[in-house]
Amino acid sequence: MGLIGALHEILEMVKIEYTDFVMLLGPLWTAFLIGIVIGWAWKPKWATFGQEKLNSSVSKALDLSSMPTSPARSVMSPPLKGFSSAPCLFQGYEAWIINNAVHNAVQKRLSPSPIEFDDQSTSQMNEKKSDVVAQEDVEHLCRLVDMKDGGPSWIHMMDRSTPTMTNQAWRRDPKIGPPQYRSRTVYEDVTPELVRDFFWDDEFRLKWDDMLSEATTLDECPTTGTMVVQWIKKFPFFCKDREYIIGRRIWESGRMYYCVTKGVPYPSIPRHDKLRRVDNYYSSWCIQAAESRHDNGQLSACEVQLFHQEDMGIPWEIAKLAVRKGMWDTVKNIESGLRAYQKQRALGGIISRPAFMAQINTKISLEYLKASAGTEVSSQTAVVTASDDKPFCGNIRNLIIVGGSILLACTLDRGYLVKTIISGVANKFGNAGKKSKPK
Repeated sequence: MGLIGALHEILEMVKIEYTDFVMLLGPLWTAFLIGIVIGWAWKPKWATFGQEKLNSSVSKALDLSSMPTSPARSVMSPPLKGFSSAPCLFQGYEAWIINNAVHNAVQKRLSPSPIEFDDQSTSQMNEKKSDVVAQEDVEHLCRLVDMKDGGPSWIHMMDRSTPTMTNQAWRRDPKIGPPQYRSRTVYEDVTPELVRDFFWDDEFRLKWDDMLSEATTLDECPTTGTMVVQWIKKFPFFCKDREYIIGRRIWESGRMYYCVTKGVPYPSIPRHDKLRRVDNYYSSWCIQAAESRHDNGQLSACEVQLFHQEDMGIPWEIAKLAVRKGMWDTVKNIESGLRAYQKQRALGGIISRPAFMAQINTKISLEYLKASAGTEVSSQTAVVTASDDKPFCGNIRNLIIVGGSILLACTLDRGYLVKTIISGVANKFGNAGKKSKPK
């Protein structure tokens, strides 16, 4: 009896504790169920992220189901990268579902002509890239080369030479925009194709162009050779470095190459506070074989006609002074880089990607180009010989003022009004210096 009584007491204790335990869990279960309902009503974005990716992946699988080689691998790789931001718990399950969806799509071959679809998409993408530098750009360059663009007269600036190179330069001031420059350079013993590659080769340009600090290819079209590149050019310590977003493309007519480069918008590269972007930029060449000074009638030289214009954000009169003083040194530096490039290419080896892209040209008939550009009926642009340039500053006092203007223009760098005032001050003292000089 004692044993039975003890057992009864134990059962009573267990019953009481079990009842209390159930009563304790009741509120917890209620809170848990309420939490599930609320959580489903306000589910986070990641809860549907995997589903969206899954739908997208299955859709891609249906489009690519008839690809002849390993469609599952090509469709699977990108979605799995996207799933890395979702919870790890679902990755294995989603990968299994996607894999099966791809497999089923391949078996059913629901897409009748995926290759045609891919070709069409690639064609549209390449066409969009080619529009960065279009037909009207080469027509404009053709008018500049033939001097039938209807612009103001060209003013002669320079005519100098070395044993391996001759250079002539002109300038003109359009009614709107910064000064425009034109030059004609003939390089001895070099082919047009090498010069074309040289101007396009950003990797080698970093070695000879002291102002260029960075060069990055942002986009390219393997069909037309169109490229979008980003340049960062070093300026003096009191100025911001300049950033250029440049679109470029080459047209070929025989062994004549029309090379167009210009500033283009590129919204995916935001403007940076530490850099000043140069939007107004145009620099284009016409490259062709030319008769050498040393050989009788032999086309062993190369002629390069350059047309250049840019607004670097400093007063134009000061920029013209800087160009006039530094032009010959720049011309010699370019030739030095070209000769070094010529030696490197003679050694053989793999050419750079930009130089390879320079060899992808759009073929065009010269007769068609001139007809479409309208050079036959355009008015001839005059060339005038300027009188001897007088010094921009008549004395040391004016030189200091102009130098101070350059410093302020670069340092302030805060808008057109400030630069206009500074330019006016420089012009005032420059004109005073000219008037004070005896005739």
